[in-house]
Amino acid sequence: MTNMMKLPTWADKKHIYTVIETPRGSSCKMDFDPEFDVFTLAKPLMTGLTYPYDWGFIPSTAAEDGDPLDVLVIHDAKTYPGVVLRCVPVGILEVEQTKKGKKERNDRVFAVPDRSPLETDLKDIRHLPSRAREELEQFFLATDALEDKKLEFLGWRGPGHAIKKIKRLSTSRR
Repeated sequence: MTNMMKLPTWADKKHIYTVIETPRGSSCKMDFDPEFDVFTLAKPLMTGLTYPYDWGFIPSTAAEDGDPLDVLVIHDAKTYPGVVLRCVPVGILEVEQTKKGKKERNDRVFAVPDRSPLETDLKDIRHLPSRAREELEQFFLATDALEDKKLEFLGWRGPGHAIKKIKRLSTSRR
C-alpha cells in the first residue's frame, strides 16, 4: 500500500490533495498509521456527536503539532477512509491548543473538492454564515471535550492564508 502521508501536497497550482481519514457522519475519529499503512481507531466521539464533513489531512505537510496539516472537506458526499480528493483550499481556522501545559498551533484547513458541483460556489470559508462557523467551532471543542486539551480559536482566515500555510508546511515541492 502507498504511504498516504508521502503523496504530493499539490495536484497542480490550484488544487491540493487531501486524504480522508474520517468520513462525514462517523461517530469515531480515525487516523492513518504510516507504520502499518492502515487506518486505525483514534477515539470514539461523545454520544450523539458525528463528523459534519469528511476529515483528513494534507499529505507531505508537517504542522506545528508534528502531524500533517488537518483538513475538513466541505461537501455533501460521504466518502470513506483512504479516499484521496483533489480540492481547492477555501480558508483556515487558526487554532492554538494547550495540551499538558504546552501550547502549540493546530490549525484546520477547509477545502472543497474540485468535482463537487454543490460547493463550487464556496470560494472563502468566511462566506459561510456566522452560525455555521460557530457550529464548526463547537464541533471542534466537543471532539476534544473528554481529553486534557484546551482549544483557543485565533480567527477565520481566507484562502490566501490557507494557501500560504500549506506552502510553508509542505515538505514536497512542486
